[in-house]
Amino acid sequence: MQVNLKKIVLSLSLGFALTGVLVAQDARDIKTGMVIPDETYSDQPYIVKTNDGAWLCVLTTGTGHEGASGQHLISQRSLDQGKTWIDKRDVEPGDGPEASYAVLLKAPSGRIFVFYNHNTDNIRAVKGDNPPYADGLVKRVDSQGYFVFKYSDDNGKSWSANRVAISMRNFEIDKKNPYQGKIQYFWNVGRAFAYKESAYVPVHKVGGFGEGFFTTSEGALLQSPDLFTATDPAKAKWNTLPDGEIGLRTPAKDGGPIAEEQNFVVLSDGSFFCVYRTIDGHPAYTYSRDAGHTWEPPQYMRYGNGQLMKHPRAANFVWKCENGKYLYWFHNHGGRFIREHKNRRSMAYEDRNPAWVSGGVEVDSPKGKVIKWTQPEVLLYDEDPLIRMSYPDLVEDKGSYFITETQKDIARVHKIDEKLLNLVWNQFDNPKKAQDGLVTNWSYQSGKFPQTVAAPTLPEFYKRDTKKLEQPGMNVPNGFTVDLSFTLNNLSDNQILLDARDATGKGWVVRTTDKKTVAFAMNDGRTESAWTCDEGLLKANQNHHVSIIVDGGPHLISFVVDGNFNDGGDTRQFGWGRFNPYLKSVAGATQITLGTQFNGRISQLSVYNRALTVSEAIGNYNAQKKTP
Repeated sequence: MQVNLKKIVLSLSLGFALTGVLVAQDARDIKTGMVIPDETYSDQPYIVKTNDGAWLCVLTTGTGHEGASGQHLISQRSLDQGKTWIDKRDVEPGDGPEASYAVLLKAPSGRIFVFYNHNTDNIRAVKGDNPPYADGLVKRVDSQGYFVFKYSDDNGKSWSANRVAISMRNFEIDKKNPYQGKIQYFWNVGRAFAYKESAYVPVHKVGGFGEGFFTTSEGALLQSPDLFTATDPAKAKWNTLPDGEIGLRTPAKDGGPIAEEQNFVVLSDGSFFCVYRTIDGHPAYTYSRDAGHTWEPPQYMRYGNGQLMKHPRAANFVWKCENGKYLYWFHNHGGRFIREHKNRRSMAYEDRNPAWVSGGVEVDSPKGKVIKWTQPEVLLYDEDPLIRMSYPDLVEDKGSYFITETQKDIARVHKIDEKLLNLVWNQFDNPKKAQDGLVTNWSYQSGKFPQTVAAPTLPEFYKRDTKKLEQPGMNVPNGFTVDLSFTLNNLSDNQILLDARDATGKGWVVRTTDKKTVAFAMNDGRTESAWTCDEGLLKANQNHHVSIIVDGGPHLISFVVDGNFNDGGDTRQFGWGRFNPYLKSVAGATQITLGTQFNGRISQLSVYNRALTVSEAIGNYNAQKKTP
C-alpha cells in the first residue's frame, strides 16, 4: 500500500508546484495520467466495461520484477473512469505458482472470463540455451505451464474457485521444443474477442529460451464454440487454430524467427485482421477470411501511401472503435537498422517512447475488406527517452476515449483528445490549410531573392519556475511549425531557404545539405539542435512542400515532405529526431530572410506558434496542391 501511495502522490504532484499553482501540462505526457494501483511490478492493465457500469481492470503484478516468484493476478473496479479503484481481488494469490499475462472477455450474458498463464505444476526451471543461461536452465518460469481461465458472475467482484485448463493442440514449434511439447512454452497479451457464437483467445507459442528470451515464436488462436452457452464452462470445447501445425509467422521471404504478441480485430465483413511484432524492423500482419482456420501469406505493414511501417520488438495493438474505424499503437522506428543488427533479438526491445498512433478505415479489395492506414501521430510520451511504455488497452466510454499503458512499474489511464483521433481518421480526406496558430502567412508576389518578412514571436521551451522557492528550470510543452513550398534549380549544399538567426547565431535556419536534404537547426546561444528530412526526397526543378514540426512536449523535430511523414527510410532508424530539452527558445532576428545563397524560388511560407499534427501538415500539402 505504501508503494501505491507513493505512485499516486508522484502522479498528482506533477501538475502542481509546491505552492499548489497549476503548471503547464501536456495530456500526452504519461505522467499526467491516472495511476492504476498495483503492488510493485505492473503489466497488461486491460479493461472491460461490466454490466453494472464499472470498469474492470486485471493486472499482472507482484512485489518483485517481471518474472519473479510471487507474480500473480489482481482485479479491481472503477466507477469513475479510472480516477479511483475499489473491490481489489486476487484472481490468483501471490504465494502460489506464477500466474501471469491475463486478458479479459465479457460474454453476451455479462459473465466475465479471465484467461492467463499458470505454472500449475510449480516447475522451478526449464531447459534453455547455454549461453546465456548457466547450465542451460531458465529459472524464469512465467511463460510455460497451462493456459487457464476463471470467471465472474458479479461484474468482477469475485472469481470462480475453480481454475479451468484449456487444452492447446501442439504445433510443429511445440514438438521441436526441449520437451517435445509435453511442456508447452507460451504466453498471451492479445485481447480476447467474440465472433458470432464463438469465443477466441490469442496465444503466442514459443520454441525455446535463449538470447532475447524467446528464441522462436508464432501465433495461434484458441476458439470455443460453446463457452458462452455451456452450463459448466469447464466442459466447453476448444479448438486450436489455424488448421495444420504452422502458426502465424513472419513473411516467408526474409522473415525472422520471431512472430509474437498477435492482436486481432474483426472487420465488418467478418474477416479477421491480425498484427504482430517481429525482429525484422517492421510489424507483420495477415487476414483470415474463414474465421481463423487459414490465413493469407503474412506481409509487413504499410501506410495507405505504400510506405512500409517501422516497429521494434514491442507490443503493437489494433482496436476497432465503436464508429467502425481503427486505431493502431506502435513505435514508429526500426527498419533494416533492427533487422541487420547483430544483437537484434535484444536491442529491438528498446525505444518504446513515444507511442504513436495510426488511424485505419476499411476499404474493399478483391479478397474482402482490408484496412487502409493513415500516417502517424504522437499519442503518448515521457520526457525521459529511456522510459518505455507498452501493453496498452483502449476503453470507449460515454463518447470519450481512454488508453491504458504500463512502464512495468506504474500503470496509468489516459484520456485521449478526440480531436486528435478525428484528425487522424479524416487524414485521407483533409484538403484544408490549418489556420489555428498561424502567425506568418507569406506568399511570393514578385521580385528577386533574398526577401524578408517579420519574424513572429515563438513560444519558450524551457524557463524558470518562479512559483518555486529555488526557481528551478521547467520544460514547457510548447511548439512551432515551419511550413513552406519551394523549387530548387539544383540540390547544391548550403542553400539558405529561411534564416531567422541574429548576429550571434540565435534563432533558427532552414538550408540544404551535402546529402541533398533539407536541414533545420535552432539555437538559443547555449545549445543548438538540428535535424534533416529523409534522403532521396528532393528533386531539382520540382515543387516541394515541407512542414517542419517542432514539438516541445516529447522534444521532437519531425518532417512531412510532400504529404509524407519522414520515418528515416533505409538511411536511418529514426525519421524523427529529439532536440535538447534544455534549449530555452528560438528567439533570434526580428526578420526571416528568405532565399539567401539560394538558386530557386520559395512560393509560400507559413509559421505557426504551435506544433501542427502530422494530419494538419498533410492537409496543408493537400491545400497547396489545389492552389494554382
